[in-house]
Amino acid sequence: MNLDLTLFGLQPAEYVVERIGSGHINHTYKVIGKKKFILQRVNKDVFKNPEIIATNLRAASDYLKEYYPEYPFMTGIRSAAGKEMEYDAEGFPWRLFPYSENTMTIDKVSSPEEAFSAAAEFGMLTKYLDQVNVSSFKETIPRFHDLEYRKEQFEEALGRAGKLSNEASDCVATCKKFYHLVQQYNALIKSKALRLRIVHNDTKINNVLFERGNSNTAGVIDLDTLMPGYFIYDLGDMVRTFVCPVSEEEGDLTKIAFRGAVYRALLDGYLSEMKEVLSREERASIPFAGKMMTYIMALRFLADYLRGNTYYQVKYSEQNLVRASNQLKLLEVISKNLPG
Repeated sequence: MNLDLTLFGLQPAEYVVERIGSGHINHTYKVIGKKKFILQRVNKDVFKNPEIIATNLRAASDYLKEYYPEYPFMTGIRSAAGKEMEYDAEGFPWRLFPYSENTMTIDKVSSPEEAFSAAAEFGMLTKYLDQVNVSSFKETIPRFHDLEYRKEQFEEALGRAGKLSNEASDCVATCKKFYHLVQQYNALIKSKALRLRIVHNDTKINNVLFERGNSNTAGVIDLDTLMPGYFIYDLGDMVRTFVCPVSEEEGDLTKIAFRGAVYRALLDGYLSEMKEVLSREERASIPFAGKMMTYIMALRFLADYLRGNTYYQVKYSEQNLVRASNQLKLLEVISKNLPG
């Protein structure tokens, strides 16, 4: 950690900084002293224009304070110079957040109750922002969940992969087998059945704060990708990351399964907040959401492996190939359980 804490008005000698979190992109730290804070380094190689993050969060915060003042929206602490972000010597932007006492994050859904609560929390954020001016927000990562774009990236990486394509031949063949999902996605977007909204775009369970000792939630965190998108992005990523009992890092594909009770709970939780704002046409696309988001992650992991692991953090050279195999197996399992 190479940020000068005095930029945020903190004296380094008075605090201990510990790395926390399990994300692929940003680096997150807990700052411990007289008070506790969360400090995060934004990955400037992923977020090419990090100031957009701050602008989006400020627009959301201002709207929610006006219309839903009781909603616990996580906003950053301005620096000593009054800035939303401060930059280190390497050009990485940093943000400081208050630490929420008596809360915790979890990396795995252990019960239907957790799934319901987390899904309802994500749904509440989208519902509360339903009438916000979408044009006030910009994409922090352009075409982030555009399935056609991710297919194009996969094909480009495959064309340049050389011998790596041989190592990944089974995954490549399976990815191509699911190209029909790209056609389905394109048709859905072209039909205008989905309304553009402000959505979280990264709805893993560890992006929800839980109260310690129970399954009640206390808010949503990691809002770097809060930007225009479609509800299937949020719902689909919950299906992808909630229903399987093992994570995307699991290499034993026999452990991949579809937990029906967890799926029903997350859907009930999400719709407890979103049912009234989703159109009939949007609700009809619900079974597609989990398949679409699982497939997009398989394409992204595989493309990164074929490029030589240039995007996601890896601990060993085949890790992205393992992740892609995992997601493709999960896609097959989800497709069997959610036909259509």
